Amino acid sequence: MELINSRRRFFRNAAVAALISSVAAGIGATAVWAAPGAHGGWHGGGFMGGRGPMSDERIEKMVKHFGVEINATPEQTAKLTSIAKGAAKDMQPLREKAREARKRSMELLAAPTIDRAAIERLRAEQMQAADALSKRRSQAFADAAEVLTPDQRKKLAERMQKRHERRQDHQRPDRPEQRRG
Repeated sequence: MELINSRRRFFRNAAVAALISSVAAGIGATAVWAAPGAHGGWHGGGFMGGRGPMSDERIEKMVKHFGVEINATPEQTAKLTSIAKGAAKDMQPLREKAREARKRSMELLAAPTIDRAAIERLRAEQMQAADALSKRRSQAFADAAEVLTPDQRKKLAERMQKRHERRQDHQRPDRPEQRRG
């Protein structure tokens, strides 16, 4: 009888640990996903995110470089710069919110008792933040697309596809079918 109870305790504790790990990973992944630059932008941290707040000067340099690659006119470059600066400014509070959520998720994980209601509130907040980020990115991409010609958009789509493929190769070097020779 003691062996059966011991096994039950072990499996119950393992299930609780797995649940806690899953919730923490889910909250953390959502917080990371919601952070600007987590997926997308130009050059992996481009004009709509990245490794920290983007200065206006850096945004201008990136847009100028991008403009050269797609043969943008000076007027297009100016419009794209304005769009990029606006998007970066709007997304900064979301970056800070994601950072705070990451801290809160670790606090919830480390707490002596599990507060399921707090975990659910944090998850719901992060889903709202992710939705707001997605909407703002979509708006910026649509605004930028309207500035470009169909040929420029085609070049952009091809470049983005190539970048995506390179990222996949880089992120998954353990998969031989994705490596390039």
